[in-house]
Amino acid sequence: MPNAGHALVSSPSAPQRKRRQVLDAASSLFMAQGYGATSMDAVAREAGVSKATLYAYFSGKDALFAAIVGEACSRHAEAGEAGHAEEASDVTEALREIGRGYLSFLFRQDVLAIWRVVMAEGPRFPELGRAFFESGPMRLLGWFSGWVRRRQEAGALGQGEPMVMAEQFLALLRTSAFMRRMLGLPAADDAASEAAAIEASVDAAVVTFLAAFGPRRALS
Repeated sequence: MPNAGHALVSSPSAPQRKRRQVLDAASSLFMAQGYGATSMDAVAREAGVSKATLYAYFSGKDALFAAIVGEACSRHAEAGEAGHAEEASDVTEALREIGRGYLSFLFRQDVLAIWRVVMAEGPRFPELGRAFFESGPMRLLGWFSGWVRRRQEAGALGQGEPMVMAEQFLALLRTSAFMRRMLGLPAADDAASEAAAIEASVDAAVVTFLAAFGPRRALS
């Protein structure tokens, strides 16, 4: 009985371990070699699994890349920024929480690496851009537009299309500070910390967003 019980506990983790091996190997190869130069054969070799095992988990490179992006987004959500924004009673502070979380996420080296791969190779591989867009930006916009709608219903935000409002707030956050990091350039002010750059971008975005969509500026 103990052996049977042990098998029941340990057997589900074996597929999870193999899936983890595949994701880690694919992420390493995508970031080092690029999307186009990475083959499923190479991923299988790097992960130490058979091609049959690899295809049992992922139908192709686009599915692999989507899973990598989705995992990054899940880690971001699990870090608690979204939960804090839901709990905050003041819409200004809630927007600041969302902005800080979003930029802290974008400034991570692994996330910047994903963006660089997509920007460099997306035009040649439409499936790459689609996988990234659906698993990353659209996933976030789906949650954030829902948050905007709930705040509108509570009277904390003015009228407007929630998806458009969500897109515009996130666009306001992607300032030159983000572009510099994407390009590997130093900060405009070498003495400025990353935290200070994030706070400055967030403060400006929140002020501009509320000027357009605050409750006193409801659109007709």
